[in-house]
Amino acid sequence: MKRRAFLATGGAAFAGGCLGVGAGGSGYDVGMTSMSFEPETLSVPVGTTVVWRNTNSRAHTVTAYEDRIPEAAEYFATGGFDGEAEARERWFADGGGNLYGGETFSYTVEVPGTYEYFCVPHEGGGMVGRIEATE
Repeated sequence: MKRRAFLATGGAAFAGGCLGVGAGGSGYDVGMTSMSFEPETLSVPVGTTVVWRNTNSRAHTVTAYEDRIPEAAEYFATGGFDGEAEARERWFADGGGNLYGGETFSYTVEVPGTYEYFCVPHEGGGMVGRIEATE
């Protein structure tokens, strides 16, 4: 299923790039459009549980770059994979780790620093994101 769909509502909230998109009552912090995470960068205090929601009809993943998260941080990826290579292999093998429209994924940021992540099928199109966690 590779059709495009755009949300008729919510675009203005994303355009502001404000902290805590979920604070507006949407129930999530980072949305997934057809080819981007919105907001692309999210700043949060350590201890925050970040929630991603696929706000699009295309399947997406949330996959940490293993070498671009703090050394002491736990790896994260939709599908519960233990590392980036496994997440990529499983997605290419059988779509492992996909989030479909309306589904969510959450991760608690427990170590200060920068966490960079991407969507496996849309990485080449620039679907990357970042969390900046501070104490």
